[in-house]
Amino acid sequence: MDSRPGSSPRPAFTVLFVPGVTPTKWARIWNERMPRQRLELRPASPAEALAALRDGTGDAAFLREVAADDEFSAIRLYEEQPVVVASRDHLFSALGPHETIALDELASETLLDGQDADTLELVAAGVGVATMPRSVARALSRRDVIARGLRDAAPTTVSLVWPIDRTTAAVETFIGIVRGRTENSSRG
Repeated sequence: MDSRPGSSPRPAFTVLFVPGVTPTKWARIWNERMPRQRLELRPASPAEALAALRDGTGDAAFLREVAADDEFSAIRLYEEQPVVVASRDHLFSALGPHETIALDELASETLLDGQDADTLELVAAGVGVATMPRSVARALSRRDVIARGLRDAAPTTVSLVWPIDRTTAAVETFIGIVRGRTENSSRG
């Protein structure tokens, strides 16, 4: 921060992230390279993250299943494999932790919509099963719920997303960090 009289400190560069995304490595690199600009990491639901990008309270976000469009730029980072979460008392718990469930095996199940703690509460109560990315299931893990891999299901994509009209130098720096560019590398 600039501590000269009359100067104002730079606002934080704010990055939102949805459950299951771990931005720790990128934050560490940002803090090493950009010591004069604070990075604020903020957990958020997908809807909260998009709202923050739209209203300017967020600079970038790690989101699932958001593609570039007329409003947002997006860089696909990685894919996550889906899992089925079920009550520990469910038949699926008889499968070993490395065994998987075929998508068509869910046809006779009550499939709950959601990927949050409330959904897991219903799963634990035996109301139904749910599908979600493995990282979300891990982040929300509970002793009364099991997770098993899901075959034949499309993976989810995690992307770095930011408003097209606010592609600032800080955003470009963060993109470089996320893409693994070294401090001295050039974009060519």
